[in-house]
Order: sequence, then structure tokens, then C-alpha cells
Amino acid sequence: MTSSPEELLPSTRRALLHRIAVAQSEGRTPSYAAAVLRDGEIVWTGSRSCVEGHAPEPGTQYRIGSITKTFTAVLVMRLRDEGLLDLGDPLEKHLPGTGAGKVTIAQLLGHSAGLSAESPAPWWERTPGTLRPELADVLGEGARMHPPGRRHHYSNPGYTVLGSLVEAVRGVSWEEALQREILDPLGLTRTAARPSAPHAGGWAVHPWADVMLPEPSEDLGLMAPAGQLWSTTEDLCRFAWFLAEGDDRVLGAASVREMRTPAVPAETGDWVGTYGLGVQIVRSEGRTLIGHGGSLPGFLAGLWVSVEDGVAAVALTNVTSGPATGVTAAELVGIVADAEPRIPRPWRPLPSVDPELLELTGPWYWGTYSYGLRLAADGGVELEMLRGGGRKSRFVAAGEGRWTGLDGYYAGETLSVVRRADGSVSHLDLGSFVFTREPYGPADAVPGGVDEAGWRGL
Repeated sequence: MTSSPEELLPSTRRALLHRIAVAQSEGRTPSYAAAVLRDGEIVWTGSRSCVEGHAPEPGTQYRIGSITKTFTAVLVMRLRDEGLLDLGDPLEKHLPGTGAGKVTIAQLLGHSAGLSAESPAPWWERTPGTLRPELADVLGEGARMHPPGRRHHYSNPGYTVLGSLVEAVRGVSWEEALQREILDPLGLTRTAARPSAPHAGGWAVHPWADVMLPEPSEDLGLMAPAGQLWSTTEDLCRFAWFLAEGDDRVLGAASVREMRTPAVPAETGDWVGTYGLGVQIVRSEGRTLIGHGGSLPGFLAGLWVSVEDGVAAVALTNVTSGPATGVTAAELVGIVADAEPRIPRPWRPLPSVDPELLELTGPWYWGTYSYGLRLAADGGVELEMLRGGGRKSRFVAAGEGRWTGLDGYYAGETLSVVRRADGSVSHLDLGSFVFTREPYGPADAVPGGVDEAGWRGL
């Protein structure tokens, strides 16, 4: 990451403008706004409009629909980090009487609680929230569609319930918690539950003629946590960077990394995308993107960030259907990341090293599988299979010769140094797997022992 990102090249800027111009024209939308952030700084904004001379500014608000869900998920994760609830808790423990059964908070966050996709009629996105004054009105009689935890089934009522959970545990409204705990700390001054000028109006475009119809803009009431928010390209770019890096004023890096981790199995045949805890995860042109899409009558929105590339993009438009804002945002990320790849930080040696820790580096063997252990710049270690690919994990220091796995097969597992009575290193223990300096040796360390005759030829 650079301290002051360079300005995008003219050719890159033109490619970005061309992409949203095509999106606005072919998508037949009244207006289109987009922005790109690189390494924490907004490096490009652009917009198009059907009215000459009235292209939206970067601070123009659009309704962002289900991107709201990611904000709600952050509020829930904050409650977990403060010890006020556990993701494995049944909803009933904190919000009794919903009729949702014993579904867990984690299942609600990852859309695996088995709840219905929508609330009962009438169409909740085009009708006032006053028609659904109670959770029972949102969940309806047939709220349970699938066994909890078995499959991903996107649920707007599920995130309505999570908003009510926030209110029950915090003792304040969802909107107040959102303002105080996310919007204010991150400086998202143009993100709110209700629009303020300048903001776009929502439109529907006839599928067979170039004519428009205004869409209603309803207050969603109890369902606000599932899709109420209005925001801007600039605010959402900053929020995307928070999802990549974390912010200790809101959620630390470990918690946002947890949100970005797949929480449920992908749908059968859907190998390009899955869902974490309040964020969508997709593969696009060889890179992993995390973020969310959104839609409400009159509006479409897309937000994606490539953590590895340090690039985020947002695309917003004010039409019910037509432009694929999620696809456009992903392509904006790709344009910048491909044309101007991230320049790595200069290699620098560690400021200091513990000799006992340095002694642990190098080759280790689990049976006859060869692994390499190296020190990481953050004080942790990395363990990687040396031949044929396979298991690889990073570990964070846990003190007293122990490390905790961060990713891969050994995520959450404990790596520890086992020493002999004289203090010398006997072996490494990783979730009961024994790693020795030589293949299958020494006999006292390897479970089951080692043949006394040792290695032999034919």
C-alpha cells in the first residue's frame, strides 16, 4: 500500500468513463454514477445523465437497497465483539417470540436460516412499512422454507429480524445505532435512512419503448435493515475500504475478515459465488471480490472490493431494471487492477528477531510430507507444503510457543512447540499432527513409533 496513491493514467480514466457510458446507454437509465477507490483514496469518479448538463455529482444520493444488509451485519458483529451475544446463539435467546424457531444469529447473517425470501403480500418494496407493523407481519405464516443451516436461501425477512435484534440488545433504534456506531465514526455523512438533496429520483423504463414512469419511494418500516439506505458513490467507496481493512472504531481487521469468509455452501452449480456474514463473495476474472448488490424499485446499486488489489468500485443508477450495476462495478475494479497493478511494498528486513523463533524456521516433516516454516513480518508464522501444492496456512502468535491458524485447512487450529526436558525442540504439534525435523523421526515423537531397523533399500 502506498501512502499517497498516484493519479490514474489518462488511458485508465478514459476506459472507466467509457464503461459507465456504455452502461448508461445500453442499460437505458436516466443517470449513472460510479467511483473507484485505490489503497484507501478515491482516484476516480464519473457520471452520465439523460439530461445534458445535469450529470449527478459524487455527493448525489441514490437508494442502495440490499447493500443496507452489510451495514446491519456490521452492527450485529459489533454486538458479538462486545460480548453481548454469540453468533451461535439461537435468535430466541435475545429476541423471543418471533416464531422463527431456534435459528442462530450466524444462520441469519449468512442467509442459511431457511426463512422465506420475501414477506407476505403486498409487495413490500412498493408499499409503506406501516402495513407490516409487527415482526409477525414480516415473517408471515410460512416463514420457514428450508431446514436451518442446510442451504443458502436469501431472506429479506431474515435481515429484518437482525435489525430488530440490534434494537433489542442495544436498547435504541436500528437507525440510531447505525448513525452512532458506523456512519459517524467512518465519516459517511451522505448515507442515511432518508434522502436529502441532492438525490436522484427513482424511475422505471418501459421494456419496449424509451419512456419512463416514476417509482414510489416508501419508508420500509421494520424492514429498513434489509434495504432502506440512501448513499453516494464516495461514501460507499469508503465503506468498501472499511470492509477490506477494518477500523478499530467500528470493527477490527479480524472481524471484517470473518465477515468476508464463506459462511454457507454455494448453491449447486454456482461455483463463482457464495455468501459470508453480510457480504457477497464472488470470483470475477480470476480475482475474489467481496461486497454486495442492491435494488429497490427505481434504483440499482453495486459495490465490490478486491482486497488483494486494494481496489474498490461502486456503481449506482436510478432505474428499476436494465443496467447490471454489480457487473459494471466488478469491471471497473478489473480495469484499474489490470491496467495499473498494485506496486508491492519494498522488501525490508525485520527490525528484530527472537533467536529461538528463528531456530524453528526451515523444513519440517509430517510423516514423509515436507513442509516449510517461515517467519511472517507481523510476528506470526507461515506453514506451507513444499511439494505438490496442498495445505498452507498463516498463524498468528498466541504466546508461550503457540500460534493460532488464520486460514486454510488449519484455520483456528493451534500450532505449538514441544520441547524436551533439556529445553531443546522435539517436534511441532499441529492439531495432533506431529512435525519432525527428519521424516519419521524420532521414535518418541511420532505416534505409533518408528521401525527400529530404520530406512532401508529394496
